[in-house]
Amino acid sequence: MHKHGPGFLRLVDDAKREISECSVEDVKRRLDAGDKLTLVDVREESEFAADHIPGAMHLSKGIIERDIEERVPKHDKEIILYCGGGFRSALAAENLGRMGYTTVISMAGGMRAWRDANYPIEK
Repeated sequence: MHKHGPGFLRLVDDAKREISECSVEDVKRRLDAGDKLTLVDVREESEFAADHIPGAMHLSKGIIERDIEERVPKHDKEIILYCGGGFRSALAAENLGRMGYTTVISMAGGMRAWRDANYPIEK
């Protein structure tokens, strides 16, 4: 488990006050119901290569703001972001909101919570 510094945690706490979050159970329930979700993994490329949620696209936190409009041109499309634990995705969700995306959700708990729930993963 990565130890996060206090400045980073304050930044994440501020972002979480501005964004919407969902649980891994919400995402799994919607996938099971056949919803076509736009899932974006914002982790680093090596993390995505190791495992990810089936059907997720990869746009790491370092490039998401640069590339999102090409990959998801409709600013009103729902986008669910996730990372390792829900911190980087919260920061990315806040930035996408600033860019005019109206329905961006960060998956709380991230990939760690997804794995802990024994939900399906792709490698």
